[in-house]
Amino acid sequence: MPDPKPLAGRHALVTGSIGGIGHAMAQALAEAGCSVMLSGLETPEEAEPARARMAQATGVDVAYVSADLTRLSDIEALVAQAVASFGTVEILINNAVVRHFAPIDVFPVDHWDRALAVNLSAAFHTTRLLLPIMRAAGFGRIFNMTSVYGSRATTNRVDYVTTKTALQGLTRATALETADSPVTCHALCPGAVMTPASDVRVARIMTEQSIDRQEAESRFLKGKQPNGRFVDLRSVTDMLLLLCGPAGYDMNGAILPIEGGWLAQG
Repeated sequence: MPDPKPLAGRHALVTGSIGGIGHAMAQALAEAGCSVMLSGLETPEEAEPARARMAQATGVDVAYVSADLTRLSDIEALVAQAVASFGTVEILINNAVVRHFAPIDVFPVDHWDRALAVNLSAAFHTTRLLLPIMRAAGFGRIFNMTSVYGSRATTNRVDYVTTKTALQGLTRATALETADSPVTCHALCPGAVMTPASDVRVARIMTEQSIDRQEAESRFLKGKQPNGRFVDLRSVTDMLLLLCGPAGYDMNGAILPIEGGWLAQG
């Protein structure tokens, strides 16, 4: 019978984890017995309901730190608090993301700088700070959340496409530098997932085009995922848990698509 708590005794830091994919991954880790440090821009009071629900449902230690990942001091404090709370951190998920929609020639410079800081530089900083700790612990799993748009371009999203592409390079470089250690690094590459942001966009299509939700979802996904449906969050979390277990021992540096065949198209 499979161990119901295969990650008992492990400790994770997940950035951007009060909602969406980040929260789902944190929940899956907690259900597998892993202590989890959540983080986001929310105040501790705003984050408390989500933190408390996860802790109560899973019975593991769940903590939260508010951190603005555009500031190096906040990143350093977040990592330090995670290590202080748990004694060590063996699993890191770089999930926090910002995005802005505009053509390149009118793209606001402040949004560009913010995307580089949150989507890319924060992952570099958390990785460099935690790698020595993971090596000392004798175990480490680093996950960078990239996207289909790390391998495909689209218009009006230069910040997102650029940073998600760069995360794949960071993943490969990290994997080579950890190849002789018990640490691995992968990039998870989801397609369209029904997150709160996706829900807003689907709702907008419903309103603007006076159509029902099923048709709005179909139009949102047209030309994207050949399977015609949103990626199930469980597909993402199951891959995460697989790579945290024995099956991930000899895998390193993989860019793992979870996108319903989107990237299989020409």
